[in-house]
Amino acid sequence: MNTLLPILFDLVAVSILTFGLYLPRHRRRDLVVSYLGVNIGVLAVAEAFTSTSITAGLGLGLFGVLSIIRLRSAELDQPEVAYYFVSLALGVLGGVPVSPMWLVPTLMAALLGALFIGDHNRLLTRYRSQRMTLDQAFTDESALIAHLQDLLAAKVHRVAVRRVDLVNDTTDVDVRFEVSDSPSASASSNGLFSRGVKS
Repeated sequence: MNTLLPILFDLVAVSILTFGLYLPRHRRRDLVVSYLGVNIGVLAVAEAFTSTSITAGLGLGLFGVLSIIRLRSAELDQPEVAYYFVSLALGVLGGVPVSPMWLVPTLMAALLGALFIGDHNRLLTRYRSQRMTLDQAFTDESALIAHLQDLLAAKVHRVAVRRVDLVNDTTDVDVRFEVSDSPSASASSNGLFSRGVKS
């Protein structure tokens, strides 16, 4: 019975992670099967490791390599990377014996709590991040910042110029900005940017 409790804790935790936190916030259906599959896969192999001579360190190393390959093969934003690794961690916690028993649900709850708070839609709602292509070649940083602040109706905190094309008269930038509390600015920002590009 004691060996079944961590598995039960894991199944409950990954269900909360996937269907209670990730899917309502990010609405990306294709990653649901990834989170569930990775979690159950890690859980199953971790359980198998406990009944063989293979050490947990070797198993975690293998999953580290697999996770890096998986993350390099598709575009995931930073919150999705966090969900991905929490899914891995939940599987390991559910499959590897941990003593005392209460530590397993406590650590799982801590992981879920960290994602609940860190990815909450009320946390730092005024701060955004966006990759943009401007129809003007800017070589002066102050002019670029002034143009972005006027365009976004927001305070620009950081600008990283990725490319200036003087032939086609364009500028590619990564901009981090803070929208104002005014209704017009908030409406404009909500129309242009999704919650997924918030930083």
